[in-house]
Amino acid sequence: MNVLAQLKNIQLFVLDVDGVLTDGFLMLMDNGEMARKMNVKDGYAMQLAIKKGYEIVIISGGNSQAVKTRLQRLGIQQIHLGITDKKTLLAEYVASTTYTWDQILYMGDDVPDVAPMQMVGVACAPNDAVPEVIAVAHYISPLSGGNGCVRDVIEKVLKLNNDWEVTESVASI
Repeated sequence: MNVLAQLKNIQLFVLDVDGVLTDGFLMLMDNGEMARKMNVKDGYAMQLAIKKGYEIVIISGGNSQAVKTRLQRLGIQQIHLGITDKKTLLAEYVASTTYTWDQILYMGDDVPDVAPMQMVGVACAPNDAVPEVIAVAHYISPLSGGNGCVRDVIEKVLKLNNDWEVTESVASI
């Protein structure tokens, strides 16, 4: 597969949260809450992609109101949290749109992401993904989860389509 040629076709980014948009670590608070950290560079790239007409869908097994609020502030409308069957949700979502599978990029890092990754045009992984994910990935970012791997793939797609403009301003991240 020519990954660069395939990346040029991408119109929809489907992303996992923990281990992709975050580093996969949870900070356990005394009040029972679990805190995560996200990279602002990923946020910038996601906002720019949306501004340029691309769509971003989040599918995560985790369920955090703080994560949902952050993603909504970035302009992401399709946020699916607490999902146990990512493959079925993705298939149902795509069936309700005009996207073709070759227009979809999925980035995941762990075993629940393998099945949906096998459905899409470009399957991507952060460099610290589990071996099962690395085995099915068409592109492995040189960056790890929560450390700019999402920015890496979005920037590549936008640059290939002349949609990456360093003068673009986006809302505060």
